[in-house]
Amino acid sequence: MAQQSPYAIGVDFGTTNTVVAIAAPDGSVTPVTFDHAGLLHDIFRSALCFWDDGDSRPQRIEVEGGPWAIAQFLESPHEHRFIQSFKSFAASRLFQSTVIFGKRFSYEDILTRFLSLLRGHAGDGLAAMAGAPVIAGRPVEFVGANPDPALALDRMDAAYGRAGFPPVRYAYEPVGAAYFFARRLNARATVLVADFGGGTSDFSLMRFEKGADGLQATPLGHAGVGVAGDAFDFRIIDNVVSPRLGKGGSYRSGEKTLPIPGQHYSNFAQWHQLAMLKSPKTLVELRSLAKDAVDPAALEDFITVVENDLGFGLYRAVSATKTALSGAEKADLVFKADGIDIRETVTRQAFEGWIAPELAQIDAALDRVFVQSGLKPSDVDQVFMTGGSSFVPALRSLFEARFSANRLATGDQLQSIASGLALIGRDQNPGNWLAPRD
Repeated sequence: MAQQSPYAIGVDFGTTNTVVAIAAPDGSVTPVTFDHAGLLHDIFRSALCFWDDGDSRPQRIEVEGGPWAIAQFLESPHEHRFIQSFKSFAASRLFQSTVIFGKRFSYEDILTRFLSLLRGHAGDGLAAMAGAPVIAGRPVEFVGANPDPALALDRMDAAYGRAGFPPVRYAYEPVGAAYFFARRLNARATVLVADFGGGTSDFSLMRFEKGADGLQATPLGHAGVGVAGDAFDFRIIDNVVSPRLGKGGSYRSGEKTLPIPGQHYSNFAQWHQLAMLKSPKTLVELRSLAKDAVDPAALEDFITVVENDLGFGLYRAVSATKTALSGAEKADLVFKADGIDIRETVTRQAFEGWIAPELAQIDAALDRVFVQSGLKPSDVDQVFMTGGSSFVPALRSLFEARFSANRLATGDQLQSIASGLALIGRDQNPGNWLAPRD
């Protein structure tokens, strides 16, 4: 029987980025790095690029992940399929598989390829950790209208195993961040951790005490909601980009003029759904609408975005606008590709109005934490906010109104969860921190 490694691995598989960290016996924690084109990255973009090189017979489908996927997408002359935010499908029974270049891939196939590429590109960083326990993050609530968390965990178990990882145990992502944050504490404290990822916003309320046996934690409440950064992006696309691509327009059917169906635009505005629009059936439907549209040019541009796989360029434009609005009252959204030229000024006031429904859902999730715990916001000593969306001013204002600014703290927005997960793996009683199996 192989001896267990004194190290531990934490994996934060995120909707937008994936981060891996290694905790050492001395209590230090180090991110795993990926050497791409001579540059070291400590995040691995949660994206895959599939392509058919067109030369192999029989056909061979190639795939890359992380920064290699982005480079392939941007530089390769071959036809490709770029997929991002696929964590959002994990708990969906409606998504069983997709066809890529004529081959069917299940969700487990997609996630296995991603994790295998992550592990391979980590090189010696993970290869030397054979036998190390692995703690992986999971959201408190998965994305979707009717998410099935047991299905998500079964899929993740299968993919981690097929990718060569040892059996994985799971902790809530905000609990990983809580463990990382708690190392700062010098006295007993009640801490709320708020983790804003790409797909979910998750909250854990915990009481921490430090004693002779190390850090002790008592969970008081957990809650989450399947809206976060991607949902904010959705609002920008839906209100700024989609109207330029035919949303809200009309088409002629006989003597009638009818509104263009909105379902394709709803899928278009969601990163995990965008790549799935590129199917023969969808393209036939869009071309039929364009033929009869009152404004066919707008529909033709929509088809170009879908058919030419322009989703990543659109993602960068929307993300840049959202980031700029965190520091300015207005920002320009600029998207130019393959003959499409969209330039619009977005104000922070408009953006905050668009995301008001999501902010209300986040606020309601916070309420659920306090109902579970029986505590009030005034009982919280510190609030630790992590994740990229924690910079959105309207979201921060929501927390300041509940807790006051002097109780809010932030940390490493990308590394805190993976680092905390790895440290949990080194804890004398890691079971105290693990999530129950749904």
